[in-house]
Amino acid sequence: MAVSALPQTMDALSRRASMLRDSLRRSQGNTDGMVAILGTFDHRLSALEAAMRPTQVRTHAIRTAHENIDRTIKAADSILSQFDLARRAEATILRGPHEDLESYLEAVDVLKGIVRFFSSNKNFKSSEGVLNHVNNLLSKSTLKIEEEFKQLMSNYSKPIEPDRLFDCLPKSLRPTKGDNENDGAGRSEHPSKGLETAIYRTPTLIPPRVLPLMNDIAQQLVQAGNQQSCYKIYRDSRASALEVSLRKLGVERLSKDDVQKMQWEALEAKIGNWIHFMRIAVKLLLAGERQICDQVFDGVNFNKGHCFAELTANSVVTLLSFGDAVARSKRSPEKLFVLLDMYEVMRELQSEIEIIFEGKPCSEMREAALGLTKSLAQTAQETFTDFEEAVEKDASKTIVHDGTVHPLTSYVINYVKFLFDYQSTLKLLFQEFDNSSDAESQLAVVTTRIMQALQNNLDGKSKQYKDPALTYLFLMNNIHYMVRSVRRSEAKDILGDDWIQRHRRIVQQNANQYKRVAWAKILQTLSVQGAGSTGDLSSSGVSRATIKERFKSFNMQFEELHAKQSQWIVPDQELRESLRLAVAEVLLPAYRSFIKRFGNLVENGKNPQKYVRYSPEAVDQLLGQFFEGQQWAEQKR
Repeated sequence: MAVSALPQTMDALSRRASMLRDSLRRSQGNTDGMVAILGTFDHRLSALEAAMRPTQVRTHAIRTAHENIDRTIKAADSILSQFDLARRAEATILRGPHEDLESYLEAVDVLKGIVRFFSSNKNFKSSEGVLNHVNNLLSKSTLKIEEEFKQLMSNYSKPIEPDRLFDCLPKSLRPTKGDNENDGAGRSEHPSKGLETAIYRTPTLIPPRVLPLMNDIAQQLVQAGNQQSCYKIYRDSRASALEVSLRKLGVERLSKDDVQKMQWEALEAKIGNWIHFMRIAVKLLLAGERQICDQVFDGVNFNKGHCFAELTANSVVTLLSFGDAVARSKRSPEKLFVLLDMYEVMRELQSEIEIIFEGKPCSEMREAALGLTKSLAQTAQETFTDFEEAVEKDASKTIVHDGTVHPLTSYVINYVKFLFDYQSTLKLLFQEFDNSSDAESQLAVVTTRIMQALQNNLDGKSKQYKDPALTYLFLMNNIHYMVRSVRRSEAKDILGDDWIQRHRRIVQQNANQYKRVAWAKILQTLSVQGAGSTGDLSSSGVSRATIKERFKSFNMQFEELHAKQSQWIVPDQELRESLRLAVAEVLLPAYRSFIKRFGNLVENGKNPQKYVRYSPEAVDQLLGQFFEGQQWAEQKR
């Protein structure tokens, strides 16, 4: 069965192979046909390209020509627009800047743009002519702008009236209606510490609307190469306005000799004004000048630092000259406080001076201000030393006959108390020369030395009294005044409790010495010793005459003491009462005892009132009249 089927299978395979060969032959034929057709297209396209090449060349040439024409038209338009701009700008320039300064400055900018345009397109035939014409216009405009700048600076550089400046001050520094016009604003004896944070309003030196125009003009002048004329116009105008403003305020240049010739009251008033003027000058005028100088020359390639330094130089020298003259004048104790005031204001203004006069061109102003601060500090410190020496060596022959507080004591104590109003300033002053030690301890050392100098001088003055009792009363009064004044002032915190307690003991010692010296003799008269212990004359051997002499001696001594010591003064009421009580505690018991023991010896005799002239109560009452001084004498009259 399998063998018989084999011939059929072979036939089938043979037929399929024959069909495959036919199919391949047909496919090859198609391929050859397509190749032939594509070859024909290639020949046709090559021929077409060759035919179109001339047309393409002509089209490119036409396109290029169109582009050239467009560029030429655009260039012509821009040139024509530049000519039109130049024509309109020229008309504005020829009219001048007076009518409309802003438009004038815009026209100048337009002309500069035209110069830039033609300078970068010099291949245009007319560019050279246009450039010459426009540059001529710019030269004319520069002269007119310079004139306009000069006119603006003149119009807006007027001096500031004092009243306008006073309105810019804090209320505490504004003058009151009662102040004399030449005395500046109202001042307290010592400036309050609140001034450091007080608000000052910078005055309007030039209207804000004008400043941008000035800035534009300055820019134009500097760009045109007229920097020097711009510099000079601004400097001269503002310098004059500043100097006249200060002069109207009352600032004047004074030399050391001028200061030396002044009476103290006049000099003190001048110094008070100068302190006020310094604040106005620095915080208002100079700060304002710096502000407008920065605004006018903002963004301008201009040495504004030198300009500002030059315009303010003369005013600063004038301001500082007075302070320098005072610092170099002859020293005296009363000048210490005004020197401290001057030093204080210079320290207060130092940081603002550093800001206003920043930069190398203004270094001389900064150094001059700092130099004055140090000079004032030096003079104040030397005055301090002078004062200490003057107190110890004071050789005034003034004697207070009533033993009260000496004028030197009250002067020195008031001086020291007033110094403590300047504690913070004094501490700064000490640190100017010695940063190594504590400023408060330095103040304590100085104060202690002054008090000791006073005490040494009082010891010397006490020796002028012939009456030793008055010597001790004088020392008691004066040292008590020192102690009481210290206890009631800030000095107590500096000198300390030890100083107070030590000097209170000295007061007590002098009181005890007064009591011993003044009353020893009269107490000896009342002594029982030598007068007998009883009234028995025969047993004691003491005569009635001796007792009478004792009573007469007591009366005479007491009356003498009363007459003299009722003219003496113990000004402090508490101390006066205490001293009277101390005397009464020793005198009255002795007197009562003497009367009790020996009174009967004279009372039974003739004229007993001649001997027992005062009862103990009367003595006590009369003691109440001691140490009243002139007050008691006037009451007696």
